[in-house]
Amino acid sequence: MLKEKGFKKGINLGGWFSQCNYSEKTMNEFITESDFEKIASWGIDHIRLPVDYNVFENNDGSYIESGFERISNVLSLCKKYSLKTIIDLHKTYGYSFDNYGESESGFFDSEQLQERFYRLWEEFAKRYGCYSDRVAFELLNEVTEKDYIDAWNRISYTCIERIRRYAPETIILVGSYDNNSSETVPELAKPYDDKIVYNFHCYEPLIFTHQGAYWTEKINPDKRISFDESNITPEYFEKLFKPAIESAKKYNTGLYCGEYGVINIVSPEDTLKWYKCINSVFEKYDIPRSAWCYKSLDFGISDAHLDDIRENLLKYL
Repeated sequence: MLKEKGFKKGINLGGWFSQCNYSEKTMNEFITESDFEKIASWGIDHIRLPVDYNVFENNDGSYIESGFERISNVLSLCKKYSLKTIIDLHKTYGYSFDNYGESESGFFDSEQLQERFYRLWEEFAKRYGCYSDRVAFELLNEVTEKDYIDAWNRISYTCIERIRRYAPETIILVGSYDNNSSETVPELAKPYDDKIVYNFHCYEPLIFTHQGAYWTEKINPDKRISFDESNITPEYFEKLFKPAIESAKKYNTGLYCGEYGVINIVSPEDTLKWYKCINSVFEKYDIPRSAWCYKSLDFGISDAHLDDIRENLLKYL
């Protein structure tokens, strides 16, 4: 479904309108036109654009026009360089996937906050639904807890219904809990219509891809592991993806991996091995994807530590 519209090999522009300090300097200078030109030269066909609600909304829920203008500018640059775009709402008022430094809470229990979420997506749909040939929507990044899944299935259905009034043809991505785990995809509701794609993320095994990470209690930041010690094989990823693949097949819908990548603490050589391994499974099952991420945030593919292997690495995104 995404592949037919030209979304196959993407990259995330994290740290620009999400997971950032929201300063004018960051939003004006962190990513510029030259970056779009570079991304296109790499053979990338689309970007995943994480955006946070507060780029577009004041605390009282009123809209910030300059935020929408930024998205419009991104879409213009993507068109200029023949790139498709996935608009990913990375954080909504009342919910964030990452509690590190965040105070948002209450979204899954509050009809008022859910209404705010619906209204924001209606606004996106009104403005960008006309670009359904080159723009897709991702409702929310990384639902965390299993306890949220029933509410999330209901919320996502209602949100899609409201989006469809303004964007009847736009592809919409929906992920499950446990931070978009592939293993939890079967617990998503049946697709609302024939333009829904199931979305998952993959940073497995976490002890390899996130070694040294300081922001999660799941990792001992002092432990190091090499690729050869981690028992990572194509069969490992096939088993991991199997529930998602089977669920998508059951409902004759699409599947997409919106994030995958390796922290910059890992050696360039081992990073390349991991990407080559996971890529073989993406290719085997024809799964479109978007690597995390283009620049900085400890995972940047354009960053200097990958200079010596980048040309080879780009073959396996």
